[in-house]
Amino acid sequence: MAVKIRLRRMGKKKAPFYRVVVADSRYPRDGRFIEEIGTYNPLTDPAEVNIDAEAAKKWIGNGAQPTDTVRSLLKKEGIL
Repeated sequence: MAVKIRLRRMGKKKAPFYRVVVADSRYPRDGRFIEEIGTYNPLTDPAEVNIDAEAAKKWIGNGAQPTDTVRSLLKKEGIL
């Protein structure tokens, strides 16, 4: 099982809002997930990012792979 830390799209058409979730890579993008560890709102200026650093570190330590977008968010937040 490949576990990924990725974005789950919420919000409405043309107004995206994302939840940062830990999910099996085989699950659909907006489908089942294991745990929600944060949110990301790209529409505010600057973009609003809230990620639970402890949970993110725990999952990465357990072998979860962040997607490219999530990796850049984690770097910006100083978690990676």
